[in-house]
Amino acid sequence: MLVNGATARASRRVKAGDRIEVTRPRRVATRLLPEDIPLEIVYEDESLAVVLKPAGMVTHPAIGHRTGTLVHALLHRYGALPSAGGPERAGIVHRLDKGTSGLLLVARTEAAHRELARQLEAREVHRSYRALVWGHPRAKEGRIEASLGRSARDRKRFAVVSRGGRFAATRYRVVRAFAYASELTLDLETGRTHQIRVHLAHLGHPVFGDPEYGGRRGPLLGLPPGQRSRAALLLAELDHQALHAETLAFRHPASMKPITLTHPVPPDFESVLRALACES
Repeated sequence: MLVNGATARASRRVKAGDRIEVTRPRRVATRLLPEDIPLEIVYEDESLAVVLKPAGMVTHPAIGHRTGTLVHALLHRYGALPSAGGPERAGIVHRLDKGTSGLLLVARTEAAHRELARQLEAREVHRSYRALVWGHPRAKEGRIEASLGRSARDRKRFAVVSRGGRFAATRYRVVRAFAYASELTLDLETGRTHQIRVHLAHLGHPVFGDPEYGGRRGPLLGLPPGQRSRAALLLAELDHQALHAETLAFRHPASMKPITLTHPVPPDFESVLRALACES
């Protein structure tokens, strides 16, 4: 950075009339290298694959996550993948948050990617999730409609906003109620970033274990001492949010035949549900 044609120290205070010149660094394209990372494949053929993404795995490369992503693993398994969404999103049709487990759709050809992306845009892809949330929603089932946008406090997070956001809607149903938590199934009407997590936090029932949207320490402190100690043990057992992409339904991009796939929650999530059931 130059101020009035000279290199400036970081501590220099800007004054009225100063001329500031900033040179934007050139982004150097990096070639993605395949990585031999084990994957659990639920379905695959020459057009597509459905992968069971574990919690803790990042879907595609981003700042701070340049290696070890699902895309790196996919490139090792399948070689070349369609890159309509950019080389760093090779084959990716939709994404799951790092801390969310479950079914994720991958296109293996350019034609499959175009058709699956069209289905997603037209809301013809059905995605159902299972979640554990703090507390007990007032209604046993309902619809959360609230626009989402970047949080004014933290640009890495999202929030419900009254203006300038993107329309988002989520349907939920209570499956089981425990002493201080509830098990839900949720259906996406839209697919915004962090949608379920933000909507549930907005409802006053953040996802159990969610570190970014109030699902760990805050609700824990509001419990009676006995429940607090038990809940703390369960949180320690689950190092991610209790959110799982359980069902995925779409039409095959070549044959247009319907495909519906379901996979249960991972063992650590199931263990927490069993423990809560024993407490109730």
